[in-house]
Amino acid sequence: MQTLIALISGIIFGIGLTISGMTDPVRVKAFLDVFGHWDPTLAFVMAGAILPMILAWAIQRRLARPLYTTTFTLPQPKPIDARLIIGSGLFGIGWGLTGLCPGPAVANLTIAPLSILPFLIAMIMGMFLHTIWTRRH
Repeated sequence: MQTLIALISGIIFGIGLTISGMTDPVRVKAFLDVFGHWDPTLAFVMAGAILPMILAWAIQRRLARPLYTTTFTLPQPKPIDARLIIGSGLFGIGWGLTGLCPGPAVANLTIAPLSILPFLIAMIMGMFLHTIWTRRH
């Protein structure tokens, strides 16, 4: 059941990314072009995500346990360290250069699979290299 819920959630998320235009790298790059032809669409999408999250956190606090598993798995705060700063920087550089991040890239598989393939291959290679690196250190 958890896998089915995750799949349905991912599909809904992908549909939302597509409808909002966040699968279009040009639109995302235009958001980052604050001194040129700035497109505020991404800001509206981010702001639009706040209300559902406020509701989700409010509902979660009232539940004794999740509906389809035994316990909540919530992220714990961690200190800002070099690993976080370097990872954030690499993510930002990649996002700025390509106009894509993992969610929209996967959603783009349904729209333009061949054009998105190089990005996805590079993303998977990066994840693989990160796994190898963290196991050694």
